[in-house]
Amino acid sequence: MNNVDLRTYVFLDSLQPQMASYISTISKGYFPVANQACMIIEISPGIEINRLTDIALKATEVRPGIQIVERLFGLLELHSDSQGDARQSGQSILEELGLTEADRMKPSMLTSQLIKNIDDHHAQLINKVRYGNMIVRGNTLYVLEVEPAGYAYYAANEAEKASHINIINVQGYGRYGRIYIAGDEAEVLVSKEIVEARLQSLAGRSPAGQKE
Repeated sequence: MNNVDLRTYVFLDSLQPQMASYISTISKGYFPVANQACMIIEISPGIEINRLTDIALKATEVRPGIQIVERLFGLLELHSDSQGDARQSGQSILEELGLTEADRMKPSMLTSQLIKNIDDHHAQLINKVRYGNMIVRGNTLYVLEVEPAGYAYYAANEAEKASHINIINVQGYGRYGRIYIAGDEAEVLVSKEIVEARLQSLAGRSPAGQKE
């Protein structure tokens, strides 16, 4: 009997330049580059991610960039020059678990904040703890909090596709995921609207287990 909860399951068809660089900054595995395809898979319990990584790597020519093993949650990022290989790596994991993409959790947006004309000192606080680009005085800051956490990587990549923004920080593991996006107000607003619409369009089950 399968006791693995599929939390995040999402395909990124083309890693954007900032997002690929961001993943490389925090990665302890093999670094992705721009335009590669990517699979993000998050499960619970976390320890099972080791077994699923083994299955995916033996099934296709993908490379792991991020693997995080917590007690409760496990996260895996796989990338490839081939969209087919990236998709098949995810499919091999689904088959092992006896699940389909519809069994994933639907992302839920918990917080959506827009802060305009950010202050110098506020920008400095954020820059102290970021792994991406810097935010500067006068920028508009967009903060999104999402559950499950793994969808934060999808959200940040879609934000970069949508307009000319800077990815400041992305946390895609743990209980909740967060993204910090900054730039000119008009550009940030475009990314905000598109990201939230695309997250809402992803099908899946609610935390209670009902499919939507």
